[in-house]
Amino acid sequence: QVQVVESGGGLVQAGGSLRLSCVASGRTFSRYLMGWFRQAPGKEREFVACTSWNGGSTSYAEPVKGRFTISRDNAKNTVYLEMNSLKPEDTAVYYCATEPGWAAFHNRPEEYTYWGQGTQVTVSS
Repeated sequence: QVQVVESGGGLVQAGGSLRLSCVASGRTFSRYLMGWFRQAPGKEREFVACTSWNGGSTSYAEPVKGRFTISRDNAKNTVYLEMNSLKPEDTAVYYCATEPGWAAFHNRPEEYTYWGQGTQVTVSS
């Protein structure tokens, strides 16, 4: 069983920045694919970004490309999502997810086994 805990959400003005953190338990964190998803009220959960086991491969959804950066520190069992130039449409609950294994890319929620509880990000205009 892997536990996933997100932190770092909050309220920020449009154009501002936030950094989300996600800690996943387990001695084999370095073998996990890590992803970030988000879900706005009344909408389906959508892919934001993911990073392969060693951070060598990263992928982003089109709406966040050039503004968000995903990174990981395997020594700390932590993955980060740096969010810059935030827009009101980025407002959502952000979820961290992990899938053990060597996959480099998954962008569908059903491809991830373990999920955190989510952290709220609100961007005011």
